[in-house]
Amino acid sequence: MFEHYARLADRALAGEAPSESDAVWILDGEDIQLLPLLQAAFAPREKHFGRKVMVHVLNNVQNGLCPEDCGYCSQSKNSEATIRKYPMKSDEEILAEAEAAARAGASRYCMVLSGRGPTLEHTRKLAELIRTVKETYPIEVCVSAGLIDEEKARILADAGLDRLNHNLNTSESHYPEICSTHTYEERVETLRAAKKAGIQPCSGLIVGMGEQSQDIVEVAFRLRELEVPSIPVNFLIPIDGNPVMQDGSLTPERCLRALALVRLVNPTAEVRIAGGREGNIRSLGPLALWPANSLFIEGYLTTRGDNESDTYRMIRDAGFEVDGNPTFDALHAEAPEGEFRLRGGEGEILKPEIGRPTRGF
Repeated sequence: MFEHYARLADRALAGEAPSESDAVWILDGEDIQLLPLLQAAFAPREKHFGRKVMVHVLNNVQNGLCPEDCGYCSQSKNSEATIRKYPMKSDEEILAEAEAAARAGASRYCMVLSGRGPTLEHTRKLAELIRTVKETYPIEVCVSAGLIDEEKARILADAGLDRLNHNLNTSESHYPEICSTHTYEERVETLRAAKKAGIQPCSGLIVGMGEQSQDIVEVAFRLRELEVPSIPVNFLIPIDGNPVMQDGSLTPERCLRALALVRLVNPTAEVRIAGGREGNIRSLGPLALWPANSLFIEGYLTTRGDNESDTYRMIRDAGFEVDGNPTFDALHAEAPEGEFRLRGGEGEILKPEIGRPTRGF
C-alpha cells in the first residue's frame, strides 16, 4: 500500500501530476492513510521550498459596495452579512498597513479591493500606491481588484506589481451555482492578462461550497494548465447572511486531503493555506504545513484569524521556519527566543468588520 504513496511523490518530484483516478482517490478514497499522503505531498514541497513558510498579510483597502453576486462573499450585493462598508482607504492608512505587514514578517502585502474591477483612473491610483510601497518597504505586493484587462495589467506591471490575484474558486461547470454576474472565462482572461503583462498570476479555490470532488480535481488541474505559481486554498467560512453556506463536507481531514491534492497536481507552486484555516482544520493545523508552504496571518477580508504570535509559534513547533523579509529578520534577531509579537497585544485582530471570535468560525 505504501508503494502507492511513493509513486505519487515520485511523480510530483518529476514534475508530473497524478492521474485523474488517483486525484479522486486522494479526496474520496476510504483506504487513504492521512499521514503517508501528507508525507507524499511533503516530498515536492521540501524539494522546492525546504522547510520555509511564507506569510502574507491581507489588507481590505475597499470593503463592500460590490455589484457582483458571488454567493460565498459577505461583500457581494446579495449578502445580508453585517459588515462595515467603506470606499478606498486613504494613502496614509494603506501605507501604514504595508509597514505593519513588513514588521510582522510578511513576504507579501496583499491589497484587496471589492467590486467588479477598477476603472482606468482607479488603476493608475493603485499603480502609484504600488510604487510607493515597493520603494519604501522590503516586501512584495499582490493586488486583488476584480476583473482586469490587458491595458490595466500593463499599468500595474509598470508600477512593479509582483502578483495579481483572481481566484477561479471552483470548476467551470459548478461556477454558475455560486455566481451569475460574471463568467468563469472572464476570470481566466484576467489571469491571462496578468501573465501577458509579466505579472505573476495568483489564483486558487474555495472548498466546501456544495461542489463534488470532481470539481476540486478539475480546478486543481486547470490551475496547473494555466501555470499559476501561487495557489491559495480556502475553506468556506460560514458567514450568516451569505447565500452560499458550508455544505457540511469540511472535516479537518477533508481540508488536508484537498491541500495534498493541490500540491501533488501543482508540485512547484506556492500553495497557501488561506481563509478558513483556523475554523476548519482546527487542531490539525500544523499538519497543513506538510503540503503547504504559505499562509495568511492576522485574519482574512471580513473575518478574524489567529494572530501572528500564535501562528509563528505553530510554525516553529512543527519544525518549520518563517521565510521573513529583511525588516522582520532584523527585529527577530533582537527579540528574545520565541518572541514574535511585533505589534499590539495578545489577540490583536485587524479585521473587525464581522465580530467573530479569533478561533472557530
